[in-house]
Amino acid sequence: MTIRVAVVGATGKLGSVAVDLIEAADNLELVAALGSKNDLSDMLGPQDAPSDIVLDVTIPAVSPSIVDYALDAGRNVVVGTSGWSAARLAPLAARLRDESDRGVIVVPNFSLGSALGTAFAAAASKYFDSIEIVEAHSATKIDSPSGTAVRTAELIAEARDERGPVSAPHTDQRARGQQVASVPVHSLRLDGVVARQSVILGGPGETLTITHDTIDSRAYAAGILHALRSAPDARGLTVGLDRLLGL
Repeated sequence: MTIRVAVVGATGKLGSVAVDLIEAADNLELVAALGSKNDLSDMLGPQDAPSDIVLDVTIPAVSPSIVDYALDAGRNVVVGTSGWSAARLAPLAARLRDESDRGVIVVPNFSLGSALGTAFAAAASKYFDSIEIVEAHSATKIDSPSGTAVRTAELIAEARDERGPVSAPHTDQRARGQQVASVPVHSLRLDGVVARQSVILGGPGETLTITHDTIDSRAYAAGILHALRSAPDARGLTVGLDRLLGL
């Protein structure tokens, strides 16, 4: 079965990678590649080859409207856009509970290594009270904290549900970062960086640092393909490549 894909944000960095992957894949077909000048209706594809699913790799400000339009048109969606915090996901999850035949997969980071790093950090967080995240991306990234850092902090909070919030002193000071689910997150935006995240966990007499580096966009290939191939059968809301892979 060939899956027909519409990519919204096809001219961006991640969108360009996705387009190349889809065009090279045996069971995927690119039927629409939308940039900022396209109408949203273009994601439906041509009449003789309509899209089966939509891949959204745009910017946080427009991503919700793309997802809503795709769902209204009866398409399942893979979201690779940052900015989908728990607060933003809540109304989407509620909508999908009422639309049992539709599915949305939200992936803050398509890298397998990143998904594993986040899973390891969440598992370790149950044993440490001091936890902070430092994430770095290129200077052109327009949002902060990154979607990966937000997802990591939220999973840490979920894993620590019985233990409670992390210890984060002096949060009134601006240099202490932004708290996400009680975890301080520090964002760097630098030329020469692709993506890097370090979760630093501290306890009496020791620290544990879990770091993931993305050095090339090839790191996203396996995750993008897996998410696209999973999308037609998706139902409800799935958040994170870790959940998609059953980590």
